[in-house]
Amino acid sequence: MNKFILPKHSAMLQADYIFGVATSSFQIEGARHTRCESIWDRFCRVDGAIKDKSNGDKACEHIARWQQDVELIHSLGVDAYRLSISWPRVINDDGTVNLTGLGFYQTLVDELVAKELKVFVTLYHWDLPQALEDKGGWLNRETALAFAKYSEVVCKALGDKVYAYTTLNEPFCSAHLGYEVGIHAPGMCSQSAGRQAAHHLLLAHGLAMQVLRTHCPTSRHGIVLNFANADAASDSPSDVNAAKIADDYCNHWYIKPILEGCYPDLLAQLPKEVQPDIQAEDLEIISAPIDYLGVNYYTRNVYQSDGNGWYEQVAPTSSHLTTMGWEVVPDSFYALLVDLHQQYQLPALYITENGAAFEDCINNDEIADVARLEYFQSHLLAVNQAMEQGVDIRGYFAWSLMDNFEWAEGYTQRFGIVHVDYNTQKRTLKASAKAYQAMLKMRQEGR
Repeated sequence: MNKFILPKHSAMLQADYIFGVATSSFQIEGARHTRCESIWDRFCRVDGAIKDKSNGDKACEHIARWQQDVELIHSLGVDAYRLSISWPRVINDDGTVNLTGLGFYQTLVDELVAKELKVFVTLYHWDLPQALEDKGGWLNRETALAFAKYSEVVCKALGDKVYAYTTLNEPFCSAHLGYEVGIHAPGMCSQSAGRQAAHHLLLAHGLAMQVLRTHCPTSRHGIVLNFANADAASDSPSDVNAAKIADDYCNHWYIKPILEGCYPDLLAQLPKEVQPDIQAEDLEIISAPIDYLGVNYYTRNVYQSDGNGWYEQVAPTSSHLTTMGWEVVPDSFYALLVDLHQQYQLPALYITENGAAFEDCINNDEIADVARLEYFQSHLLAVNQAMEQGVDIRGYFAWSLMDNFEWAEGYTQRFGIVHVDYNTQKRTLKASAKAYQAMLKMRQEGR
């Protein structure tokens, strides 16, 4: 396979459908010395936290090479670029604004707009200022208020040049992986901390929505959630129940408060000491209407009962895995989108991340990433199939634009459609990037 094919009359080929690529600040920017410390800088120094003992100090040197990267994005023929703002690059530890850091994003957005690219800005992609973590981080309600103030600084500076603002990227990862199981920054391991962090993150989202509505009324505003189907390991009632608990705990815990103003019933079943402190009007703030919901999808999860009324995840048995150990199951992507459509009154959806990590082999500057090509092809068809079932999906973003720092995996995992040589910082289009480029060129020529 060397190209992507969508059905001739697919709604995804219409002029108003948005195709894009996505990145995040900590994963690509580098230039550590020009911003304040984040929780990921601190976490990278914890022995054993990062698989290859690496960090984000240099990453893809995007701060230094941003003009080259904008040209690269433009050359792909995409409609949009999804980026994130580094909170520690914009706000100093004393709360003042770093005008140089903010100015970088202003210049970047101006150049993207000049290239007629729609700009999707994520305000928080996990890189909390360490100065705030030192005061309790997402366990401290004040962090939600600080996020609203930071959001105001950014949206006043960028304004309606930004097509769509995202408050948070994947609060599940920030709360559950960061505060509950400890495999992401800041590395805490506490169920009660995970639940409280999740609530304060969602509160931060709601407070920021008020700010965004006030200062950028013509832009689109929403949040990005990650989803993985929760499938039962067997038909036994205990496993089916375990999968339902996992689905509520990991998926619906985040979407339900936003769209329906309440947590899943599972909340009341948790021990009192685990339940988050929810103050009056919090859920009203959290459930303010959003213009869109971003959906990040990579794989499904399979669960069985742990024998004590809770769930435990089962390792995939399929041989069709990415190098992350994730199953490649496009049918689950389709099922997820349709299930969400049936369960909720959804706003417009964007697939804000979808992609896969595989080993890349370079041969005479050519990278034939066939497995990634096949992943994208099957998942694009799953999106198209969901749209045919009435799911309102307005756009699709490939994760990621380029290979980058993959959090706890360091630089061991390559998700990019563009290869990065971390020694020379040379960018090379993989076959998947060329296929994306060709599909978009054909779409343009067919108009």
